[in-house]
Amino acid sequence: MKKTTRELALELLLKIENQGSYSHLLINETLKKYPLKREDKALLTELVYGTLQRKITLDYYLEPFLKKKPDDWVLMLLRLSVYQLEFLDKVPEHAVLHEAGEIAQKRGHKGVTSFVNGVLRSILRQGVKPLDALSDAGERLAVQGSLPLFLARRMIDQYGYEKAEQLAEAFLVPPHQSVRVNKTETDRTALLAEFHKAGVEAEAAAEIPEAILVTRGSIAGTDAFREGRCTIQDESSMLAAYALELEDDLEVLDACAAPGGKTTHIAEKMHGTGNVTALDIHKHKTKLISAAAERLGLLNIRTQTLDAREAATQFDVKSFDRVLVDAPCTGFGVLRRKPDIKYSKTEKDIERLSEIQLDILDEVSQLVKENGILVYSTCTIDHEENGAVAAAFLAKHPEFEQLTVAVPEKLRHLRTGDDLQVLPTDFGSDGFYVSSFKRRP
Repeated sequence: MKKTTRELALELLLKIENQGSYSHLLINETLKKYPLKREDKALLTELVYGTLQRKITLDYYLEPFLKKKPDDWVLMLLRLSVYQLEFLDKVPEHAVLHEAGEIAQKRGHKGVTSFVNGVLRSILRQGVKPLDALSDAGERLAVQGSLPLFLARRMIDQYGYEKAEQLAEAFLVPPHQSVRVNKTETDRTALLAEFHKAGVEAEAAAEIPEAILVTRGSIAGTDAFREGRCTIQDESSMLAAYALELEDDLEVLDACAAPGGKTTHIAEKMHGTGNVTALDIHKHKTKLISAAAERLGLLNIRTQTLDAREAATQFDVKSFDRVLVDAPCTGFGVLRRKPDIKYSKTEKDIERLSEIQLDILDEVSQLVKENGILVYSTCTIDHEENGAVAAAFLAKHPEFEQLTVAVPEKLRHLRTGDDLQVLPTDFGSDGFYVSSFKRRP
């Protein structure tokens, strides 16, 4: 029997909730498997991401109408329906109620159908509970931004309430697609013209010279992508290569490299010269790096399956001109793209990952040549994983000094002191942190 878009959305949401599946992978698989119309593809993506992004808010809205917790699938159906009622202006109320009733009837029995219809009609009649009913600032931000309470409170502590509220709102905005020009193969003007011919609407990014913003369409099926003239990468992520202050013919180590976006950017910025050694702890992930290098025509990359915390056992001391540690982190800077993260990470993860980050820096710092540069980056906005780790590293390693992070000219104003914390509110990119260190001669 043919499944409706909302049935598919419900199935995906249940897999994400109960099996820990990754939302973006599931959506991509489903779009390939089912021949949906363009508008239905857009709706499916909106329903899954939107319901997932706002789960805590939706549960707050539903709570007064539920005397006891219903079965998982029923609760998810209610979340999916309330998301449409409260956040999607173009979906008629009667369509939401009808589809919810149809799905309930297929999956359950008459009693479940009556229950779902009753809850949704009560919400339409009475309205949802206002957020100002929450007097505690942390709780209010947690519900408003659909954030776990610990994260909402940390954001308020670190950034102040007003900025934390802006960040929470930014995390709920769908991300744009940004593209990096492979300057060893083409230039931005030529690539924009090529996209235009392929029916992809795009424009030059203001902040980063090799970045393009896609405003309509997808580059995944274009010749430009298949033939390696570009790759998909967020602008913030491109800043790590700038911080390395690259020149031709350097020996570079990318210590936590998968899936290879920064690795290939480094190789391109050296114009295909020198050597880039890319490490990852998982073999299947090093294969992704190799595949990316091959597609982009970059011959100066070699991969190795290795835990970065053991790197000094495999390479000679002071053997690299540049070392990048794009460390494993909580990912609290990329919640727009990976909303699943905020429901799976805990405060203990911040502490655990901070220790791993420092361990990696301790290990790979031995490999940096005199006057060489070590760059530390994460895709989180939490100070404990960022500035605190950088400060702890410098305190343990007097042989290194802090450098002012090198950034494109139009982003210099974002530096606070020597390091760089990009927030989603700055220019619409992901949250990202960069700090640079130089080994004293």
